[in-house]
Amino acid sequence: QVQLVESGGGLVQPGGSLRLSCAASGFNFQYAAVGWFRQAPGKEREGVSYISASDGTTHYADFVRGRFTISKDNAKNTVYLQMNSLKPEDTAVYYCATDPDSEGGMGTYEYDYWGQGTQVTVSS
Repeated sequence: QVQLVESGGGLVQPGGSLRLSCAASGFNFQYAAVGWFRQAPGKEREGVSYISASDGTTHYADFVRGRFTISKDNAKNTVYLQMNSLKPEDTAVYYCATDPDSEGGMGTYEYDYWGQGTQVTVSS
């Protein structure tokens, strides 16, 4: 069965960094679209970043471009989100997502499988 498990969230001060990890299993990770989303209380889930299935191209939302980096390690079946220069508005639950049959994208509808989420809180 497809399984995604996020880790690495926590409390960090503004300007700090965190690296989120998403361990994947149950599918051919190398050829699947994988992405990161986040959801703050009272807000809709929004796309943060993803890696396209077709060519491995990385994509970023405007609000994280230049600060966050998505990457994956196919040997470890793990996708990462390196988050630098964190801001209070980055506070949210972060989810990884995948769809083995999808190209990927920034919309939640692009993905069929989701992790449980990991809380990121940016506060002084």
